[in-house]
Order: sequence, then structure tokens, then C-alpha cells
Amino acid sequence: MTLAEIAHAVRGTLVLNDQVKGEVNSSTIIRGDSQTDSREIQPGQIFFAKRGEETDGHLFASAAADRGAVLLIVEHEVDEPVAQIVVEDTVLALGALAKEVVSRVAALGKLQVVGITGSNGKTTTKNLLAAMAELRGETVSPVKSFNNEVGAPLTMLKLTESSDFLVQEMGASVEGDIDRLVAMAHPNIAIVLSVGLAHAGEFGGIEATFRAKSEMVRCLNPEDVAILNRMDPRVAKMSELTRARIVWFGLTPECDVWASDVISDARGTQFTLHIGTDSASVRFSVLGEHHVMNALAASAAATELGVPFDSIVKTLENATLAARWRMELLVADPVTIINDAYNASPDSMAAALKTLAQIANPEGRTFAVLGEMSELGEYSGAEHDRIGLMAVRLNISRLVVVGSGARRLHISSINEGSWDGESVYFEDADTAYQYLVQEIQPKDTVLVKSSNSAGLRFLGDKLGEYFG
Repeated sequence: MTLAEIAHAVRGTLVLNDQVKGEVNSSTIIRGDSQTDSREIQPGQIFFAKRGEETDGHLFASAAADRGAVLLIVEHEVDEPVAQIVVEDTVLALGALAKEVVSRVAALGKLQVVGITGSNGKTTTKNLLAAMAELRGETVSPVKSFNNEVGAPLTMLKLTESSDFLVQEMGASVEGDIDRLVAMAHPNIAIVLSVGLAHAGEFGGIEATFRAKSEMVRCLNPEDVAILNRMDPRVAKMSELTRARIVWFGLTPECDVWASDVISDARGTQFTLHIGTDSASVRFSVLGEHHVMNALAASAAATELGVPFDSIVKTLENATLAARWRMELLVADPVTIINDAYNASPDSMAAALKTLAQIANPEGRTFAVLGEMSELGEYSGAEHDRIGLMAVRLNISRLVVVGSGARRLHISSINEGSWDGESVYFEDADTAYQYLVQEIQPKDTVLVKSSNSAGLRFLGDKLGEYFG
């Protein structure tokens, strides 16, 4: 796009100061994608000077220019020898430019957009589907969990004229978030994985979460496809809210894509995949039965994209990791260390504990190292209570609770009454680490699980390094 076209798309004013006049003009073409982090800038890219809670991107405009940014999108002119477009809000401008780029690529007639939402499993599903889609054509998908009003458009701006597929996570913290992302990139295929209590405190309850997660399917056209989890009653209800064709995934033969004979162990999960008249045994190395649902969702979308059944099976069998810090097997011998501390909701916490109980070495003990589940609002106390009780009833050998935000989980497990000293509490991760390296013995299985904000993923990494 030319500088003039970009300025028009973001509703900004092009500024070419004396330092750049003569080198560039309004017809100069910009080909690079975009960044909001000056440290990530590569020559030829656009830098969006985003204001944050703790800092202001305008302070790093000079660093971006030094690294080769050819255009700065700013809220006020800065003294740098680079073309600038001044806008009212850089985040809104980022979304506007992404919308324009998606529209231009889609107008070429071959781009298919897959949107993925749900309370849990978005990143795992995205990674699996992107690997499958790449077998059919040029695929753009997010780095890490880029699924909000900043990360999603940054991903969209990586599209080129030759892109065939955009696989995009669409996350939400409040109602309306997904609507805004859908307005940037309208999905041809929409996947809804689950409706749970993740971020329920921000949403204002489970019904508000349902409304937010259903925004994507409400926008679909009759020629689009909604891929829905039949095992989640709230997701299943979304079939009543969309005009799109429904494709079901789940664990029963009534689904279009389903799994049977699911067996989990410390090496992963074995299941039989069924798509239409095709079926095959799959050795899925990603830990946890709950990730089978993500595999089914990805397989359903890949089928819609024209990926052959055999290629889907091969991709699932080649997958070794859901994503960094998501049921990540760090050590398998002499002890087993699983780091699942990137995010935690009541549903994912329960699923991880069940996996721990299922895959444990019968000759060793199970350790659940748990931190706070954040953003639950009024549900926080009751849900931490529930997880504490579940740990007891699953007969987890040792519950190690870390951080004041999770202390109620520790208290609830003690109050259950069937334990005597099996639950211990530590204020910080360093103290918990010292305890764990002394307590863990060969053949023990250790799960580390918390919300990202609790920081236990770094504790998990330290345990992995120590026992590895």
C-alpha cells in the first residue's frame, strides 16, 4: 500500500517532515508488516506507538526508527527522520489497517479465514489447525496467543497476496471484543470450543461469557460454517443463533467429527478419529484427554479446508506439544514434570488434575503444584474450593499451593478431612521450589498449574532443569 492509502485506511494525517522530504512521498509503497514492540522491528516495517498501562510507545519511536521502521503510526508527531501518520488512537488505527489488508487479500478470491474462540484450548487448536492448513496452502496464524485487539490485527497484517488461509484466535475479555475482531476479519469457518468460567469476573458471569463467545457465530452468513462442540451444552445452544451450516465435533457418533476409545498415559493420548466414513487410530503425543477435543475441532476445520484425512492423522501424530507451558512434558525420567502454568480456569484446572491422576506412575506419588486462577471475580472463592476438594477426591498424593491468591484452595483441601498433612502452603515460588526439590523422589509425577499472572510457569521450568 502507498503511504496515502495507509493514511486513508487509518483515518490519519500523513506527515513528511524536512528530514524525509525528497526521499519519500505520498505514493511511496510500504510492504512490511507491523509491530507495537520496537525491539521486534525489522527493516521496512511499520511501528505503531501504542500507549500502555505502564509505558508509552512514543518513547520508543526513536528505537523503532533506528531498527529500520519506515513508517510510524503515532498520536502526535515525533522528531524522527521517518514518515509518520498521526491518528487519534493507535490501537484503533491498527485494527483499521488490518481490516483494510484482510479486505484486499480476500478480494483476490482465495483467502479463507478461520476464527477460533472458547474459554479454553484456542492456542492448541490454532497450532494444530495451522499445521494442517499449511499442507494445503500459505497459512498465516498468530505467534503465541495473539488474540486480542492488538495481537489479532498484528497477525492479520502478515497477510500477503499469496496467502490462502488465515487461522486466527479470537479472544475476549468483555462483550463486544469478538464483534470487533470479526469486523476486521470475517470468518468463513468459526470454531467454538467451550464456554466456561475463564475471565468470568471480567465478563460478569457465565451468561455474559456465553453471549460474548457466541458473537462470532451470530455474524456468520449461510454459506459459512460453524464448528461447534456438541459436548458443551452452552456451545451446542449456539446452533440456534447462527445461519451457518453446523459441523459438530465431540465424543459420540452423532457428531460429524468424533473420537472413540480415548486412553491417556504419560506418553500422550490414544484415540480413534472418525470423520465421515473414515476412521484411524491416532497416537496423540499431547498430554491430557481434554486436548482430544481441540484435536477434533482442528480436524473438523481442516476437513472443511480440503485437507485429506490421512494428512490430518499424520499431523496429529507428529504434534508433540500443545504450546509452551501447556501440558508441557519437561522431564519423563527419573521423575515426570508437567508444566501447564500458562493459564488456568476452573475447567482447565480440573482437566489437568484428572490427567495427573490418570497418567501417574503407580509406583510413585502425584504432586499438584497449584497457584491462583485469576479473573474469576465473585466465583473465585467457590471455584478454588471446588478444585481443592477435587484434588482430595482424585487422591492426589501431595497438594502444594503457592501464593495468597490460591490459599483458599489449600484450606478447602484440609477441611475436606480425608487428608492429614498432604496439603502444604507457601507464600512464594522460591520457598515452594526448595520444598519440592527435597520432597520429589524417583517415579513421582508432578503437575505445575496456575494462571499466567501467578508466575508458576517459571517454577515449573526450574523444576524441569533441576530434575532433567
